Amino acid sequence: MGKGVKSKLLFIMMILLFLTACSSSHNEKNTNGDDTANTNSNGEQAVKTDEPNEQGSKDSTINNGGLVSMEDVVIKLTFNNEEVIVNMYDNPTSRDFVAQLPLTVTFEDHARTEKISYLPKKLSTEKAPSGSEPSVGDFTYYAPWGNLAIFYKDFGYSNGLIKLGKIQSGVEKLESMKGNFTVQIEKID
Repeated sequence: MGKGVKSKLLFIMMILLFLTACSSSHNEKNTNGDDTANTNSNGEQAVKTDEPNEQGSKDSTINNGGLVSMEDVVIKLTFNNEEVIVNMYDNPTSRDFVAQLPLTVTFEDHARTEKISYLPKKLSTEKAPSGSEPSVGDFTYYAPWGNLAIFYKDFGYSNGLIKLGKIQSGVEKLESMKGNFTVQIEKID
């Protein structure tokens, strides 16, 4: 073989060896024996669940400061001797909201579609969708204004609207409230 051909073959073999070494570092198997644990791009431990999240996906990353999952987190809204129960979704905005509880806030009607209340502190919008289309019973956060919005009527797509949870019972109690009213919000253990 000629000197030029040998050089080219050696060069190609070095590139292949380099590419093989690089790809093996990205394809290492999880060594702790737990198929459900992965590490995300930030090096944080992620937990894979088989429960669908609000978007219908079966995988979710959970990093909520000690809570293993938000799937069982329920909050109670108390007003005018009435209670409304909300099942919370597992997302960074919901976790940030639950961390602020208990709260006492004032709600008002908005556009004969929703009850809104401004929070004392804006919530995280990390990993939030660009918006959502709310339906009756959606417990949401409208990021542009920094307010909670509880829908008692369906509404069209809204940029900046993040779903925090869904009312389990009592949406009709909210709809019947006229004027401004005070609500205590707390997590149910």
